[in-house]
Amino acid sequence: MFSRDEPDFYVISVSQPPKGMLEDIRALLQQSQLGMDDDIEQFVVACSGRRLVGCAGLVSNIIKCVAVAADWRGENLSARLLGEVENLAVSGGKFHLFLYTRPSNRERFRGCGFYPLVQWDDVAVLMENTPVGISQYCCGLQRHYHHGQRIGAVVMNANPFTLGHRFLTEQAAATCDWLHVFVVSEDVSYFPFQERLEMVRMGVADLPNVTVHVGSEYLISRATFPGYFLKDAGLVNQAWSVMDLLIFRQYIAPALGITHRFVGSEPFCQVTHQYNCDMHDWLEAPARLASQPLKVTELPRKRHASGRAISASEVRALLRTHQLPRIRDIVPPSTYAHLEQHYSATAPADPVHGDVLIISPSLC
Repeated sequence: MFSRDEPDFYVISVSQPPKGMLEDIRALLQQSQLGMDDDIEQFVVACSGRRLVGCAGLVSNIIKCVAVAADWRGENLSARLLGEVENLAVSGGKFHLFLYTRPSNRERFRGCGFYPLVQWDDVAVLMENTPVGISQYCCGLQRHYHHGQRIGAVVMNANPFTLGHRFLTEQAAATCDWLHVFVVSEDVSYFPFQERLEMVRMGVADLPNVTVHVGSEYLISRATFPGYFLKDAGLVNQAWSVMDLLIFRQYIAPALGITHRFVGSEPFCQVTHQYNCDMHDWLEAPARLASQPLKVTELPRKRHASGRAISASEVRALLRTHQLPRIRDIVPPSTYAHLEQHYSATAPADPVHGDVLIISPSLC
């Protein structure tokens, strides 16, 4: 019977790869009709002799770009690659892992210890490496459950928290028995998460029926959503919004009894505008899912005296050009005090993307 040597496994840094390795990885991915996402930090590769026969990429706690050479499939190499990349993640302090893939690979990865969370038709499926992760998260949310006929939710990046965010939160809270505000937690924004969270908490501290939540890994960031198995850029954006909204409707909303989701209108960013449109489709349509539909309420943005809509991107632009006094009229006093204390002398560039700022739901 034909036998071959066991493959050797190596960890490759994308920033300092061995000569020719990235080209070999791209070629292997292409054979599986996959691309290579630009944000991958490390790869685990399997080599038989000098030949690359398998790879699995890792960025933070997301596994991407898993591929095996055609003549090595059926050799349990996928499971071994995932085991190696999980060990790599754990060594970096990442224990809770996610994997996005085509639904046709769902059972293959389930056999490797990953469990499906949500699936969009035959386009994409999101999996995690625990069967109880989402249920444990929802149990934690339920500690903040409030009874009422009308329970609202807002998801925001608050980069930083402006009078626009304050207006949205205030208007939503005024029409609800209770309002849950989720602050996106991933640090891919101009302001670090802990600063954004503190600005939100200070900015809504006087509203008696509002709970501010630390965003979780179940609020999917557009910045880290993979596109390696989706060939069309528009499909990547749509898949991101659908997966994010499916998780919200199927898990987060039932855990807190949320009946309404509030969002600000989006006159500036086409991606966020489309997300708002998708929100109506995926949260309101009764036939979409077994879970209860939500009512989506889109509120007009608060505007300057000049009539221009207030945006967090305007604050960032003024901060980068050291025009702090002009910010005073478009942020709450608590946000202005924070900016004056921490950013009056100099304003940093975006820590991840320079001047290209990541757009997240609800008024940036």
